[in-house]
Amino acid sequence: MDLPRNHFKAAIMAGTPQIGLWCSIPDPTMTEMLAGCGYDWMMIDTEHSPMDPLVVQPMLQAAAAYPVSTLVRPTALDPAQIKKFLDAGAQTVMVPYVQTKEEAELAVASVTYPPDGIRGVAGVTRASRFGAVKDYATRAREEICLIVQIETKGALDRLEEIAGVPGVDAVFVGPADMAASLGYAGQNGHPEVRKACADAIRRIRALGKPAGFLSPDDSLLEEMTEAGSVFTAVDLDTTILRRGALARAKAWKDRVG
Repeated sequence: MDLPRNHFKAAIMAGTPQIGLWCSIPDPTMTEMLAGCGYDWMMIDTEHSPMDPLVVQPMLQAAAAYPVSTLVRPTALDPAQIKKFLDAGAQTVMVPYVQTKEEAELAVASVTYPPDGIRGVAGVTRASRFGAVKDYATRAREEICLIVQIETKGALDRLEEIAGVPGVDAVFVGPADMAASLGYAGQNGHPEVRKACADAIRRIRALGKPAGFLSPDDSLLEEMTEAGSVFTAVDLDTTILRRGALARAKAWKDRVG
């Protein structure tokens, strides 16, 4: 069996826009439903949810039958946790809150087998199709996509150092933590936050790396895609559910008086 191709990585490296959805509801049935909705990619977010590898693997399996790429965000820059997600079959990992060149280097090492990295080697995992992929250990990194997240003023100041680390495939700009770091917590659309995020995206693109962004705010999304965001998450599963539920309740309460 050949090594599964990472279509998301191929697309963003070619500069092809990819529209995504953020997922924090820990349910494979929800994942399967959303996988058929036409998004190019889905981020399974374990940083701000109760999910762990035992929950994530069934979600990856639920989406596998659909033409959508599944990404995983670990809780933190934790090589042991990243190893588990890779073994579960994740081919794209987004590491949050990367602040320095050294942290970016550790993230690269965490998704790379020795002698160049520190990813632990296991022969029979979902990632290698339970041992069926020939030469998985020597070829896995070809299809693994590592995204590091820039989301503080300090990281902005070191953006070129972080993004320039060999093995960092793409860089994602996180608006929520960025807003808090700049003194505007909860104000992702503040002019200073917009300016910082757009500038970061332009700097990432100038380095020849794909840039990513997340927001349910269309005006903010338009600004960031104009700045050069290649892989853009346009909503969150919980936000869509709550927005729809609120609208439905209001519509019918207004109707019946």
